[in-house]
Amino acid sequence: MQFVDSHCHLDRLDLSKYDGKLSNAIAAAQAEGVERFLCVSIDFENFPAVLETAEKFDSVYASVGVHPNEEGREEPTVERLVELAAHERVIAIGETGLDFFRTEEDTEWQKERFRTHIRAAIITNKPLIIHSRDAKEETLKIMQEEGADKVGGIMHCFVEDLETARAAMKMGFYISFSGIVTFNSAKELQAVAKEIPDEWFMIETDAPYLAPVPFRGKPNQPLYVKHVAEKLAELRGESVESIATKSWNNFNRLFQLNN
Repeated sequence: MQFVDSHCHLDRLDLSKYDGKLSNAIAAAQAEGVERFLCVSIDFENFPAVLETAEKFDSVYASVGVHPNEEGREEPTVERLVELAAHERVIAIGETGLDFFRTEEDTEWQKERFRTHIRAAIITNKPLIIHSRDAKEETLKIMQEEGADKVGGIMHCFVEDLETARAAMKMGFYISFSGIVTFNSAKELQAVAKEIPDEWFMIETDAPYLAPVPFRGKPNQPLYVKHVAEKLAELRGESVESIATKSWNNFNRLFQLNN
């Protein structure tokens, strides 16, 4: 059984239980069947560490982008994103999107940053990793206006309704479920998870954040992605192996990787 963690931040993991070595954390995940990882960038300042990880480990791929909540950092331009995305280990643009949960006042800068990422993705022909929180209408609107359907991508850590999921899938975006789907309070999200077609879902940890039950509240690890798969299997009435296989195939299809 092969798992893929479609969204994690390996450069930010708590390595205290791994003797401070990322190689040990990856080995622990591999021992649980996690064979591929997408290490997602949230700023340019730490991008070298993200890329170094992808260069060092064959099972790890990288993205390049600046998170919508990151302020006071180097602001992305289309040209800079395209330059960094040229590396063969970079397979996606992002994490990008909109987050109005933490930013309540002026959001125009977030919107413009989001548009910049979409434009770079189209130029490089690489899928987008999209973060959307309390901003589903604006997120979809900008995706439509900028032609995000030309490259598709992943709606990371999805927590919205089925209507939003369907609109995203129509534009070629996969719906990725994180540890949130295991929370007892996530009944609406669990209902959505039952309805996503087999060919349109993925699983992720977002490690070191959002650890699934039974590790909620503790630092997340890529090896915990199996708990997300187990919950989806329960919700959808199928085996964990089936969830692993479908999400593995969907990830490889989107990023044009060999099985």
